Amino acid sequence: MITKREVIEQAKKLGFDDIGFTTADSFEAQQKVLSERHENYSWLNEKGMDLMQGTDPKNSFPEARSIIVLVNNFFHHSFPASLVGKFGRCYLDDDRVTRGDLYRRTKAFCKFLLENGIETKIPSNLPHRLAAARAGLGTYGKNCLLYSNKVARLSSWIIVMGVVVNHEFEPDQPTSVEDCPKWCKSTCIVACPTNALTRNRTIDPRKCISFLSYYGEGITPLELREPMGMWVYGCDRCQNVCPRNEAWLAQDLPADKAIEERAKDFELTKLLHMDVEYFKKRIWPHMFYISADELWRWKMNVARVMGNSHDSMYIHDLVRAFSENDDVRVKGMTAWAIGQIGGSKSVEALNKILKNSVGMPREEVLLALRTIGPLPTRHATLNRKNMIMRKAYSLRVLS
Repeated sequence: MITKREVIEQAKKLGFDDIGFTTADSFEAQQKVLSERHENYSWLNEKGMDLMQGTDPKNSFPEARSIIVLVNNFFHHSFPASLVGKFGRCYLDDDRVTRGDLYRRTKAFCKFLLENGIETKIPSNLPHRLAAARAGLGTYGKNCLLYSNKVARLSSWIIVMGVVVNHEFEPDQPTSVEDCPKWCKSTCIVACPTNALTRNRTIDPRKCISFLSYYGEGITPLELREPMGMWVYGCDRCQNVCPRNEAWLAQDLPADKAIEERAKDFELTKLLHMDVEYFKKRIWPHMFYISADELWRWKMNVARVMGNSHDSMYIHDLVRAFSENDDVRVKGMTAWAIGQIGGSKSVEALNKILKNSVGMPREEVLLALRTIGPLPTRHATLNRKNMIMRKAYSLRVLS
């Protein structure tokens, strides 16, 4: 039978950054967490992801004897500036649908094991990060993410995959601890805009920007729209501010040419006006948590981001989106976004769409108009300019 050393060598040969081994025992601590926080995670069952079942590898693979955990650093190259801060980095590099590099390497690894008499399974509901920590591959951050013990400069820019096998390997020493520096002052928790991180290693996923961007029900609540900022799909906020990631972020990395080539497909105006065909061909293969049936989510998210940009260049597109969309959630968010941009152009646009709005979208238009409030008259503006000029003159005289 193949040795542990040979498995490690093959994983490294295929380009995986690290590899570890643990038992196929159930994750009892995770079972307790899921039971205590059932309300926070019950929505996943509705999405077809039974996390409780995944805590015992034998539920999906009765012959399970061990778990081999593979580590892949998805941040070897820099991402286009036009996408950073709008789309989570891990989604930009996700090639499961397109069956790209990571998919092929994982497939080759499982084929290697099968050729040596070992069957494999990679359950989607397995607690992969917990398996990685139990395999000695990393420690936790207060933001609930796993930080590598050896690779990616000990950062969290990694994807871990637990490969359940029907052969017993000697397990590695677990490193299931939190290892944030004491001087950090809980930066990730303080910086979370929506207060999804409530305390060390505790998150309410329903408030997480990533969750809200692709699973949130209905129009995004008013109090969360501005805090969600410029994120269209996913969020890296708690990773960007983390001192444990600073060493990796400080590097000058070569550009990811493949992602650069498709960056133009993700321009905000194109996303706001895209049809199903465009979505299926250019967007869904790379960011597939939102289906074609829920295209409204994309358009609502994009409208919100346009509003938070405070850039008046988007007003025309937002008015167009209000007119060309029947979905009230998209209409409502475009109205809010126009109001968020503010100014006389926004007031003119809102009054224009007010004539053809009813129900919730109309309420959003009226709210946007109230938010902007009365604009200063030309007389008031001239008076203010005169006051500023007189003050400047007085300062010059006194000096």
